[in-house]
Amino acid sequence: MQFRCWRGRPEEVRSWAGSDAFFGRLQAEVALAAAKGDKTLAELASQHGVYPHQISAWKKQLLDQVAELFEDGRKRTKPEDEAQTSELYEQIGRLKVQLDWVKKKSAEFGDG
Repeated sequence: MQFRCWRGRPEEVRSWAGSDAFFGRLQAEVALAAAKGDKTLAELASQHGVYPHQISAWKKQLLDQVAELFEDGRKRTKPEDEAQTSELYEQIGRLKVQLDWVKKKSAEFGDG
């Protein structure tokens, strides 16, 4: 993952080293602090144990994607969701055809 470039991890960070949820929260916290501009990138990097260029990347990602938070969720569909939905409808169609065939064959054997 791109945000796992720690410099001399603080003790409290070491205990969370394997947790993606922790890194996501850290990334959000640092990006928000950088966007506020109260501290320099160097100060934030020193405080959180990450490289300044990484904070710049997180800040850019935050600012680029912040508009998506306020978009209408009903209009938003992920391409992989559409592909999965299409695949599932195809599977339902195949299963219906198979079921109809089994019903037809069982009726033939039942009447004979």
